[in-house]
Amino acid sequence: MTDPITTSKSARESLARGLNALQSDASLPPHLLELASPIAQAMGALHELERTHQVAPHADVALNHMRGVLSKLQTQHANHPAANQALEAVASSLSLVHVLSRMAGAPSVSPTGAAPQNVARDPFAAPAGTPKQGAQGTPAAQASGVPQVASQGQASPSMPVPSPPAGDLQVIGADLGAHSATNFYKGLSGNDIIDHGGLFVSTYVFPKMNAAVRLRVSLPGGYEFEANAVVKWTRADGGADAPPGFGAQFTAITNEARQLIYRYVRNREPIFHDDF
Repeated sequence: MTDPITTSKSARESLARGLNALQSDASLPPHLLELASPIAQAMGALHELERTHQVAPHADVALNHMRGVLSKLQTQHANHPAANQALEAVASSLSLVHVLSRMAGAPSVSPTGAAPQNVARDPFAAPAGTPKQGAQGTPAAQASGVPQVASQGQASPSMPVPSPPAGDLQVIGADLGAHSATNFYKGLSGNDIIDHGGLFVSTYVFPKMNAAVRLRVSLPGGYEFEANAVVKWTRADGGADAPPGFGAQFTAITNEARQLIYRYVRNREPIFHDDF
């Protein structure tokens, strides 16, 4: 029987060669460089498959991105060397992802063949059996432990969190869940997430080091905030246990957003990064 984790890794490594070809060629036309994003998204889906040992829905997500990229490369590459390399890489990985997609209807797998155990709880999710939030918005949000009292200046899903000025900063989305690769981090110089850490954003497309960015952070339960940050470190793909991405330190953040972060990290441990 085909091992889905090994198959996914082989497909992802092939896609990485195509992504590198596009991103390393300074002469690549903008319409071809744009194809780096869906390739990165396909790689991200495969990385999640390897990390969670869940073939569905990640295999189909990767397949859909790759089909779109392949179609555009076949019609737009105009014999550009980097585009030709990307085309070859995507095409060679597509058959592997087709195999994974056909396996998506099978039970979830793990290296031992058993279903994964001890799935992490959504930090802001209501306990099983809790009524969903209605028009007045109380049971689910209150059970999550995140207050909704607007009169006290605290955020709720129905009340947007104020944001510091964005200026012309590049906006980068960051989705956090109970077991997302994206997570807050703290360094060894202190315990405060904001003053001595920041946010690790799992992605294959890195901003430049020391680049100022705008983080659009989505938390479980419909909570969102935006904050300004600066890229402090990056990490290449180190496998399922060390996903690629970058660490950003907050430079401008509101008190409301701080409280959302503190509530999140009380339910989920942040990762550590050596900041010395």
